[in-house]
Amino acid sequence: MTVPYRRFTERAGDFAWCEDVIRRNSKSFYRAFSLLPKCKRESVFALYAFCRAADDCVDVEASEASLDALERDLERFLSGLTRDEPMWRAMDVVFESFDLDEQPFFDMIEGQRRDLSFRQPQTIGDLEEYGYYVAGSVGLMLLPILHSRSAVSDGLKQSAIDLGVAMQITNILRDVGEDLDSGRVYLPRDAMREAGYSQAELDKRVLNQSFVCAWELLAERSEELYLPMQRDVALLDEDSRMATISSLFLYRGIMDQVRESGYRCLTARSVVSPKRARQLVTEAEALLRKAAQPALVEGR
Repeated sequence: MTVPYRRFTERAGDFAWCEDVIRRNSKSFYRAFSLLPKCKRESVFALYAFCRAADDCVDVEASEASLDALERDLERFLSGLTRDEPMWRAMDVVFESFDLDEQPFFDMIEGQRRDLSFRQPQTIGDLEEYGYYVAGSVGLMLLPILHSRSAVSDGLKQSAIDLGVAMQITNILRDVGEDLDSGRVYLPRDAMREAGYSQAELDKRVLNQSFVCAWELLAERSEELYLPMQRDVALLDEDSRMATISSLFLYRGIMDQVRESGYRCLTARSVVSPKRARQLVTEAEALLRKAAQPALVEGR
């Protein structure tokens, strides 16, 4: 599609509003996707603002009515009626500029509904299904921006979904204690049972080898799900590869940070330091150079 650069300039204030949303709420995502060229960068920020609005319906308002209202606004927007608000005005430019699929936006709202009626997942498969709705859907939202010059293959779509789910599992592994504070346990029952870690121990925030085993079961799956996009990043637009691979490395680095903290995610939140973030971006850049070669080397 032809990007109408003038529209981005005309809506500079709206895109600045969206940028402020992502800057305040996701340092890793903001750091990575700031590497995109202007129109793509601002488009990603606008879509993030939509996802944040959906998330806030649950985390801030805990209201299904708010989600219903957001869904009605989305339906009206897609029919050509744009609310006179920064996020919607910015999204109007994004939808004009890129060939976005509508369904992932509705899937995101469905994911938030699942959080409102949350139940601890029984299996890792159940967790991944939930992860698609709240995060894999984001991968599908962004893909037409990151791969804008030709049709997107089903394989690349799956890699984008896998990346989103991997990031969601990483967030869960970072936030075990915070989620417990809000009455949510995302660690699957089967993984806890396999590791020999009980709900009573989790409620008491017992950090032992069984907890580490349960945590690592999910971490191993998350690391597997990062690999498809690590392999396929060279298929994206050239100007989008560095941002995407940097986001992958920065999020995956969160798990290493939890490990280095001694798995203290039950009582503290691990943060990737600016120095370590710069190192991870450098590692991502090195891998991207390999991606330009005939075959991308898998692994870390």
